[in-house]
Amino acid sequence: MGSTDVSDVRAPRKFRFAAGGEGNAEEGGARRFVKLAQKAEELGYDSFMIPDHLGNQVGPIAALGALAVATDKIRLGTAVLANGFRHPAVLAKDAATIDVLSGGRLELGIGAGWMKEEFDKGGIEYERPAVRIAKLEESLQILDTLLRGQECNFEGEHYRISGLKGSPRPRQGPRPPIAVGGGGPKMLALAAKYADIISVATPTSKDGRLLLSGITMEQTIERVERIRDAAGVRFDDIELNWTVTTIMVTDDREQAAEMALAALDQGFPPNIEVDTALSVEELLNSPYLAIGTHEEIADQIRNVREKTSMSYVGVFPTQMEAFAPVIPLLRGE
Repeated sequence: MGSTDVSDVRAPRKFRFAAGGEGNAEEGGARRFVKLAQKAEELGYDSFMIPDHLGNQVGPIAALGALAVATDKIRLGTAVLANGFRHPAVLAKDAATIDVLSGGRLELGIGAGWMKEEFDKGGIEYERPAVRIAKLEESLQILDTLLRGQECNFEGEHYRISGLKGSPRPRQGPRPPIAVGGGGPKMLALAAKYADIISVATPTSKDGRLLLSGITMEQTIERVERIRDAAGVRFDDIELNWTVTTIMVTDDREQAAEMALAALDQGFPPNIEVDTALSVEELLNSPYLAIGTHEEIADQIRNVREKTSMSYVGVFPTQMEAFAPVIPLLRGE
């Protein structure tokens, strides 16, 4: 597959900005998450996302219920729920309720689940990838029906629904948007078939570490091409999201990139598998890193959209204040 520019596929979407995707239950616990969401709203972010882990963090469904009444305008979502933790009929009920409570601000993010350790600790069967993806596909079909307030009759290999009508009726029509994230070909193809929003993630190694090679612009364009090929006529209706994992505000982009590469050569951070050698230019062009002045970072984000058509920018809560000055530079574009 080539690395041709995909920017000519459709007119660019306006930028949106999300904060979220990490967090724990320490340092104030659930109250801290409320304050984070309120801060994100104050800083001008469009959405706030809560992750889904069985470890040391808040429960996403309960937290979203709290955020629905603690915030006014910011959209609320999950990045992303592990499908294996909940039956889709139960999830549909909770999601619809949150959409009503929030006045129609829910973005429901869901994935196949990937942290085996959490499944094992929780006594939940961690099935092979093909099964987890197949179960997610069935869940997406069930959620699509129930979140429209329609009656669901579904006979699948993993789930069976008989005469269940979705309620309460969500505020958003025809239903709240569903987001699916993925970096591998199978997950991207599944997302292209069902999702309204696709989070274009970087591929990971078998032990769950991010593959360094996956952060390059070239590899990102290839993932977007896979989505376009799988989506067909749906592609123009799909919003593409990505998360900037590192933000470095500096007056010297090149020097900062050189320092980052030197750190990677020493094996840091531990959640990254250095499976290739990157150049300074590749690092500076990566969609997943934002390095430079606020104006340079804004130009970098514009370049990412031009090259990939991705327009929905995510950052982690720990870096949302560092990125916030970039938002007004891109708002409305």
